[in-house]
Amino acid sequence: MTPELRTDRLHFLPYRAEDEEHFVSLLRDEEVCRWMGQDLVPEPELRALFAAILTEVYPLRRFDVWGVWQDGVYVGHAEVKKTGNVPGHELVAALLPAYWGRGLGGEVVRGLLRHAADDLGLTEAWGMVGADNTASLAMCERLGFRYVRDVVGDDGSVTKMLRIPTTSTAERQPGGEERRMPLA
Repeated sequence: MTPELRTDRLHFLPYRAEDEEHFVSLLRDEEVCRWMGQDLVPEPELRALFAAILTEVYPLRRFDVWGVWQDGVYVGHAEVKKTGNVPGHELVAALLPAYWGRGLGGEVVRGLLRHAADDLGLTEAWGMVGADNTASLAMCERLGFRYVRDVVGDDGSVTKMLRIPTTSTAERQPGGEERRMPLA
């Protein structure tokens, strides 16, 4: 079961049926789609995808996916899953444009990294970021992601494949104390 996660400012909650409009609105936003490197998906397809999260992804435990909330307000979406894009688990995060530039993207990714290491036992995670998405690339560099290679799409677009070790996100101390380590 996808667990609830918390960071300093954010609450990651598995989606509920009443969250459908938030999900659709986020993934119908042209700016969000542009920076995620995807085409604008027709609304009926997004609604079908949301239904599949509730009826297939969660019950079959295919991967972890959340709505991300700040003080009870929906701000974005997050996932940790195996994809055909990378040789392991990919971290996926998207925020509504009104929440860009506030450090929330880095907080989402740090929360996903902690979950990947502590709950899933992963030693590394991957990201795919469009070459033109300089803000997200800078954030990934600050967090300690390392460039692996360029992936060129059929349309000529370039996406940067990035990798980060997850084992450095938290190191357990004797007695149960947790020491946060840099993500480099």
